[in-house]
Amino acid sequence: MTTPDKTPEPNGQVADAYSGNWVDRGAPAWARPYLRLSRADRPIGTWLLLLPCVWGLALAILHDGQPGWFDAWIFAGCGIGAWLMRGAGCTWNDITDRDFDGSVARTASRPIPSGQVSVTQAGAWMIVQALVALCILLTFNTAAIVMGIVALLPVAIYPFAKRFTWWPQVFLGLAFNWGAMLAWVAHTGYLHPAPLLLYLAGIAWTLFYDTIYAHQDKEDDALIGVKSTARLFGADTAPWLRRFMVATVTLMTMAILSAMVGRGGDPLAIGLAIFGPWAMGWHMVWQLRKLQIDDPDVCLSLFRSNRDTGLIPLLFFAGAMFL
Repeated sequence: MTTPDKTPEPNGQVADAYSGNWVDRGAPAWARPYLRLSRADRPIGTWLLLLPCVWGLALAILHDGQPGWFDAWIFAGCGIGAWLMRGAGCTWNDITDRDFDGSVARTASRPIPSGQVSVTQAGAWMIVQALVALCILLTFNTAAIVMGIVALLPVAIYPFAKRFTWWPQVFLGLAFNWGAMLAWVAHTGYLHPAPLLLYLAGIAWTLFYDTIYAHQDKEDDALIGVKSTARLFGADTAPWLRRFMVATVTLMTMAILSAMVGRGGDPLAIGLAIFGPWAMGWHMVWQLRKLQIDDPDVCLSLFRSNRDTGLIPLLFFAGAMFL
Protein backbone atom coordinates (compact mmCIF):
# COMPACT_ATOMS: atom_id res chain seq x y z
CA MET A 1 0.00 0.00 0.00
CA THR A 2 1.20 3.47 -0.88
CA THR A 3 1.16 5.60 2.25
CA PRO A 4 -1.08 8.62 1.61
CA ASP A 5 0.77 11.90 1.48
CA LYS A 6 -0.74 13.95 4.28
CA THR A 7 0.79 17.15 2.89
CA PRO A 8 -2.09 19.07 1.30
CA GLU A 9 -1.99 19.58 -2.43
CA PRO A 10 -1.30 23.18 -3.54
CA ASN A 11 -4.45 25.28 -3.02
CA GLY A 12 -6.37 22.15 -2.06
CA GLN A 13 -6.02 20.53 -5.49
CA VAL A 14 -7.05 16.89 -5.83
CA ALA A 15 -4.24 14.54 -6.78
CA ASP A 16 -5.88 12.91 -9.83
CA ALA A 17 -7.48 16.06 -11.30
CA TYR A 18 -6.34 17.57 -14.58
CA SER A 19 -3.41 19.91 -14.10
CA GLY A 20 -4.52 23.51 -14.63
CA ASN A 21 -8.22 22.66 -14.66
CA TRP A 22 -10.71 25.53 -14.50
CA VAL A 23 -11.67 24.88 -10.85
CA ASP A 24 -8.08 25.20 -9.59
CA ARG A 25 -7.30 28.01 -11.98
CA GLY A 26 -10.29 30.34 -11.85
CA ALA A 27 -13.15 29.30 -9.55
CA PRO A 28 -13.72 31.42 -6.41
CA ALA A 29 -11.76 30.04 -3.46
CA TRP A 30 -14.91 29.44 -1.38
CA ALA A 31 -16.48 27.36 -4.18
CA ARG A 32 -13.50 25.15 -5.01
CA PRO A 33 -14.03 22.45 -2.34
CA TYR A 34 -17.66 22.02 -3.42
CA LEU A 35 -16.78 21.90 -7.11
CA ARG A 36 -14.11 19.33 -6.29
CA LEU A 37 -16.72 17.25 -4.47
CA SER A 38 -18.75 17.37 -7.70
CA ARG A 39 -15.66 16.37 -9.75
CA ALA A 40 -16.01 19.56 -11.78
CA ASP A 41 -12.22 19.46 -12.09
CA ARG A 42 -12.55 16.02 -13.75
CA PRO A 43 -15.20 16.19 -16.50
CA ILE A 44 -14.88 12.61 -17.77
CA GLY A 45 -17.52 11.32 -15.35
CA THR A 46 -20.09 13.79 -16.64
CA TRP A 47 -19.38 12.61 -20.18
CA LEU A 48 -19.78 8.97 -19.17
CA LEU A 49 -23.12 9.75 -17.53
CA LEU A 50 -24.36 11.93 -20.40
CA LEU A 51 -23.43 9.75 -23.36
CA PRO A 52 -25.95 6.94 -22.65
CA CYS A 53 -28.64 9.62 -22.37
CA VAL A 54 -27.79 10.94 -25.82
CA TRP A 55 -27.62 7.41 -27.23
CA GLY A 56 -31.13 6.79 -25.90
CA LEU A 57 -32.50 10.04 -27.32
CA ALA A 58 -30.89 9.49 -30.72
CA LEU A 59 -32.12 5.90 -30.94
CA ALA A 60 -35.65 6.99 -29.94
CA ILE A 61 -35.66 9.51 -32.80
CA LEU A 62 -34.40 6.84 -35.20
CA HIS A 63 -37.17 4.57 -33.92
CA ASP A 64 -40.15 6.82 -34.53
CA GLY A 65 -38.68 9.29 -37.04
CA GLN A 66 -40.30 12.19 -35.20
CA PRO A 67 -37.71 14.69 -34.02
CA GLY A 68 -39.14 17.77 -32.35
CA TRP A 69 -38.08 20.98 -30.71
CA PHE A 70 -38.62 19.45 -27.27
CA ASP A 71 -35.81 17.02 -28.07
CA ALA A 72 -33.42 19.96 -27.92
CA TRP A 73 -34.56 20.53 -24.33
CA ILE A 74 -34.27 16.81 -23.53
CA PHE A 75 -30.67 16.99 -24.77
CA ALA A 76 -29.93 20.16 -22.81
CA GLY A 77 -31.75 18.90 -19.72
CA CYS A 78 -29.81 15.65 -19.82
CA GLY A 79 -26.56 17.61 -20.10
CA ILE A 80 -27.32 19.84 -17.12
CA GLY A 81 -28.81 16.94 -15.20
CA ALA A 82 -25.76 14.75 -15.88
CA TRP A 83 -23.48 17.42 -14.42
CA LEU A 84 -25.71 17.88 -11.37
CA MET A 85 -26.44 14.21 -10.67
CA ARG A 86 -22.86 13.17 -11.27
CA GLY A 87 -21.93 15.87 -8.77
CA ALA A 88 -24.55 14.74 -6.26
CA GLY A 89 -23.56 11.11 -6.71
CA CYS A 90 -19.87 11.83 -6.28
CA THR A 91 -20.61 13.90 -3.18
CA TRP A 92 -22.60 10.99 -1.76
CA ASN A 93 -19.76 8.65 -2.67
CA ASP A 94 -17.23 10.87 -0.88
CA ILE A 95 -19.43 11.06 2.22
CA THR A 96 -19.78 7.28 2.45
CA ASP A 97 -16.14 6.60 1.51
CA ARG A 98 -14.49 9.28 3.62
CA ASP A 99 -12.62 6.79 5.80
CA PHE A 100 -11.49 4.69 2.83
CA ASP A 101 -10.43 7.78 0.85
CA GLY A 102 -8.16 8.91 3.65
CA SER A 103 -6.28 5.62 3.43
CA VAL A 104 -5.62 5.67 -0.33
CA ALA A 105 -2.88 7.81 -1.84
CA ARG A 106 -4.89 8.88 -4.90
CA THR A 107 -7.96 9.96 -2.92
CA ALA A 108 -6.52 11.32 0.36
CA SER A 109 -6.51 14.85 -1.10
CA ARG A 110 -10.28 14.85 -1.77
CA PRO A 111 -12.20 17.61 0.05
CA ILE A 112 -13.60 15.58 2.97
CA PRO A 113 -10.54 13.52 4.04
CA SER A 114 -8.27 16.54 3.48
CA GLY A 115 -10.49 18.71 5.71
CA GLN A 116 -11.60 21.25 3.08
CA VAL A 117 -15.29 20.63 3.90
CA SER A 118 -17.19 18.91 6.69
CA VAL A 119 -19.55 15.98 6.17
CA THR A 120 -22.47 18.28 7.01
CA GLN A 121 -21.42 20.82 4.40
CA ALA A 122 -20.98 18.05 1.84
CA GLY A 123 -24.44 16.68 2.64
CA ALA A 124 -26.03 20.09 2.16
CA TRP A 125 -24.24 20.50 -1.19
CA MET A 126 -25.45 17.07 -2.31
CA ILE A 127 -29.06 18.03 -1.53
CA VAL A 128 -28.79 21.32 -3.42
CA GLN A 129 -27.50 19.57 -6.55
CA ALA A 130 -30.19 16.88 -6.38
CA LEU A 131 -33.00 19.43 -5.95
CA VAL A 132 -31.88 21.48 -8.95
CA ALA A 133 -31.69 18.27 -11.00
CA LEU A 134 -35.23 17.42 -9.82
CA CYS A 135 -36.49 20.76 -11.14
CA ILE A 136 -35.14 19.83 -14.58
CA LEU A 137 -36.60 16.32 -14.40
CA LEU A 138 -40.06 17.75 -13.63
CA THR A 139 -40.12 19.39 -17.09
CA PHE A 140 -40.17 15.92 -18.73
CA ASN A 141 -43.19 13.64 -19.17
CA THR A 142 -44.61 11.63 -16.27
CA ALA A 143 -43.00 8.35 -17.30
CA ALA A 144 -39.56 9.98 -17.46
CA ILE A 145 -40.10 11.63 -14.07
CA VAL A 146 -40.89 8.24 -12.51
CA MET A 147 -37.82 6.71 -14.14
CA GLY A 148 -35.65 9.54 -12.89
CA ILE A 149 -36.81 9.04 -9.31
CA VAL A 150 -36.28 5.25 -9.50
CA ALA A 151 -32.72 5.93 -10.72
CA LEU A 152 -31.84 7.19 -7.24
CA LEU A 153 -31.86 3.61 -5.94
CA PRO A 154 -28.72 2.36 -7.76
CA VAL A 155 -27.05 5.72 -7.09
CA ALA A 156 -27.65 5.29 -3.36
CA ILE A 157 -26.44 1.68 -3.31
CA TYR A 158 -23.31 2.02 -5.43
CA PRO A 159 -20.88 3.42 -2.79
CA PHE A 160 -21.60 0.43 -0.55
CA ALA A 161 -21.27 -2.21 -3.28
CA LYS A 162 -17.50 -2.55 -2.95
CA ARG A 163 -18.04 -3.64 0.64
CA PHE A 164 -20.19 -6.68 -0.19
CA THR A 165 -19.43 -7.73 -3.80
CA TRP A 166 -16.45 -8.22 -6.09
CA TRP A 167 -18.59 -6.63 -8.84
CA PRO A 168 -19.21 -3.03 -7.70
CA GLN A 169 -18.71 -1.96 -11.32
CA VAL A 170 -22.06 -3.60 -12.11
CA PHE A 171 -23.78 -1.23 -9.68
CA LEU A 172 -21.94 1.72 -11.22
CA GLY A 173 -23.19 0.57 -14.62
CA LEU A 174 -26.75 0.31 -13.34
CA ALA A 175 -26.56 3.93 -12.15
CA PHE A 176 -24.51 5.50 -14.94
CA ASN A 177 -26.48 4.10 -17.90
CA TRP A 178 -30.02 4.66 -16.63
CA GLY A 179 -30.21 7.74 -18.83
CA ALA A 180 -30.38 5.54 -21.95
CA MET A 181 -33.87 4.48 -20.87
CA LEU A 182 -34.85 7.81 -19.34
CA ALA A 183 -34.05 9.83 -22.48
CA TRP A 184 -35.87 7.31 -24.68
CA VAL A 185 -38.96 7.59 -22.46
CA ALA A 186 -38.68 11.39 -22.36
CA HIS A 187 -38.97 11.38 -26.16
CA THR A 188 -41.48 8.56 -26.75
CA GLY A 189 -43.41 8.34 -23.47
CA TYR A 190 -42.98 4.57 -23.21
CA LEU A 191 -40.35 1.88 -22.72
CA HIS A 192 -39.35 -0.58 -25.45
CA PRO A 193 -36.87 -3.48 -25.78
CA ALA A 194 -34.44 -1.20 -27.65
CA PRO A 195 -33.54 1.08 -24.70
CA LEU A 196 -33.36 -1.94 -22.39
CA LEU A 197 -30.78 -3.52 -24.70
CA LEU A 198 -28.98 -0.19 -24.94
CA TYR A 199 -28.94 -0.01 -21.14
CA LEU A 200 -27.34 -3.46 -20.94
CA ALA A 201 -24.78 -2.43 -23.56
CA GLY A 202 -23.90 0.58 -21.42
CA ILE A 203 -23.47 -1.61 -18.34
CA ALA A 204 -21.05 -3.85 -20.26
CA TRP A 205 -19.14 -0.74 -21.38
CA THR A 206 -18.99 0.50 -17.78
CA LEU A 207 -17.54 -2.83 -16.68
CA PHE A 208 -14.88 -2.34 -19.36
CA TYR A 209 -13.77 1.19 -18.51
CA ASP A 210 -14.24 1.09 -14.75
CA THR A 211 -12.25 -2.12 -14.39
CA ILE A 212 -9.39 -0.27 -16.09
CA TYR A 213 -9.92 2.66 -13.72
CA ALA A 214 -9.98 0.39 -10.64
CA HIS A 215 -6.52 -0.98 -11.43
CA GLN A 216 -5.08 2.32 -10.18
CA ASP A 217 -6.04 1.50 -6.58
CA LYS A 218 -5.86 -2.29 -6.43
CA GLU A 219 -2.92 -2.46 -3.99
CA ASP A 220 -4.49 0.02 -1.58
CA ASP A 221 -7.89 -1.61 -2.01
CA ALA A 222 -6.48 -5.03 -1.11
CA LEU A 223 -5.12 -3.74 2.19
CA ILE A 224 -8.24 -1.88 3.27
CA GLY A 225 -10.64 -4.61 2.12
CA VAL A 226 -12.29 -2.82 -0.83
CA LYS A 227 -13.49 -5.18 -3.58
CA SER A 228 -13.40 -4.52 -7.33
CA THR A 229 -13.34 -6.34 -10.65
CA ALA A 230 -9.72 -5.21 -11.04
CA ARG A 231 -8.78 -7.22 -7.95
CA LEU A 232 -11.05 -10.09 -8.93
CA PHE A 233 -9.66 -10.46 -12.46
CA GLY A 234 -6.02 -9.61 -11.72
CA ALA A 235 -3.75 -10.91 -14.47
CA ASP A 236 -6.81 -12.19 -16.37
CA THR A 237 -8.16 -8.66 -16.84
CA ALA A 238 -7.59 -8.49 -20.61
CA PRO A 239 -9.70 -11.58 -21.44
CA TRP A 240 -12.52 -10.26 -19.27
CA LEU A 241 -12.33 -6.86 -20.93
CA ARG A 242 -12.60 -8.52 -24.33
CA ARG A 243 -15.79 -10.22 -23.15
CA PHE A 244 -17.23 -6.89 -22.02
CA MET A 245 -16.25 -5.35 -25.34
CA VAL A 246 -18.05 -8.08 -27.30
CA ALA A 247 -21.11 -7.73 -25.05
CA THR A 248 -21.14 -3.96 -25.57
CA VAL A 249 -21.00 -4.21 -29.36
CA THR A 250 -23.49 -7.08 -29.57
CA LEU A 251 -26.08 -5.57 -27.25
CA MET A 252 -25.90 -2.12 -28.87
CA THR A 253 -26.29 -3.72 -32.30
CA MET A 254 -29.35 -5.59 -31.04
CA ALA A 255 -30.74 -2.33 -29.64
CA ILE A 256 -30.39 -0.63 -33.02
CA LEU A 257 -32.06 -3.51 -34.85
CA SER A 258 -34.88 -3.58 -32.30
CA ALA A 259 -35.43 0.16 -32.69
CA MET A 260 -35.20 0.46 -36.47
CA VAL A 261 -36.07 -2.81 -38.22
CA GLY A 262 -39.70 -3.40 -39.10
CA ARG A 263 -40.69 0.26 -39.10
CA GLY A 264 -40.02 0.97 -42.76
CA GLY A 265 -36.59 2.38 -42.00
CA ASP A 266 -34.07 3.05 -44.73
CA PRO A 267 -31.71 0.03 -44.93
CA LEU A 268 -28.79 2.39 -45.51
CA ALA A 269 -29.65 4.30 -42.32
CA ILE A 270 -29.92 1.04 -40.38
CA GLY A 271 -26.55 -0.11 -41.75
CA LEU A 272 -24.89 3.20 -40.88
CA ALA A 273 -26.29 3.12 -37.35
CA ILE A 274 -25.11 -0.47 -36.87
CA PHE A 275 -21.60 0.53 -37.88
CA GLY A 276 -21.51 2.80 -34.78
CA PRO A 277 -21.09 0.09 -32.13
CA TRP A 278 -18.61 -1.77 -34.31
CA ALA A 279 -16.48 1.37 -34.64
CA MET A 280 -16.83 1.80 -30.89
CA GLY A 281 -15.55 -1.75 -30.51
CA TRP A 282 -12.42 -0.94 -32.50
CA HIS A 283 -11.67 1.91 -30.13
CA MET A 284 -11.99 -0.53 -27.24
CA VAL A 285 -9.59 -2.90 -29.05
CA TRP A 286 -7.13 0.00 -29.23
CA GLN A 287 -7.46 0.48 -25.47
CA LEU A 288 -6.74 -3.21 -24.88
CA ARG A 289 -3.58 -2.95 -26.95
CA LYS A 290 -2.40 0.02 -24.88
CA LEU A 291 -3.43 -1.38 -21.49
CA GLN A 292 -0.80 -1.88 -18.80
CA ILE A 293 -2.68 -2.86 -15.67
CA ASP A 294 0.27 -2.12 -13.36
CA ASP A 295 0.80 1.42 -14.67
CA PRO A 296 -1.70 3.80 -12.99
CA ASP A 297 -0.97 6.62 -15.43
CA VAL A 298 -1.80 4.42 -18.41
CA CYS A 299 -4.97 3.18 -16.71
CA LEU A 300 -6.14 6.73 -15.99
CA SER A 301 -5.36 7.87 -19.53
CA LEU A 302 -7.27 4.96 -21.08
CA PHE A 303 -10.20 5.48 -18.72
CA ARG A 304 -10.42 9.11 -19.80
CA SER A 305 -10.29 8.09 -23.47
CA ASN A 306 -13.73 6.51 -23.06
CA ARG A 307 -15.32 9.88 -23.73
CA ASP A 308 -14.25 9.36 -27.34
CA THR A 309 -15.34 5.70 -27.21
CA GLY A 310 -18.86 6.74 -26.30
CA LEU A 311 -19.01 9.56 -28.84
CA ILE A 312 -18.24 7.22 -31.75
CA PRO A 313 -21.64 5.46 -32.01
CA LEU A 314 -23.39 8.78 -31.51
CA LEU A 315 -21.74 10.15 -34.66
CA PHE A 316 -23.16 7.24 -36.67
CA PHE A 317 -26.60 7.63 -35.07
CA ALA A 318 -26.56 11.31 -36.08
CA GLY A 319 -25.53 10.40 -39.62
CA ALA A 320 -28.37 7.85 -39.86
CA MET A 321 -30.89 10.56 -38.96
CA PHE A 322 -30.04 12.47 -42.13
CA LEU A 323 -30.48 9.50 -44.51
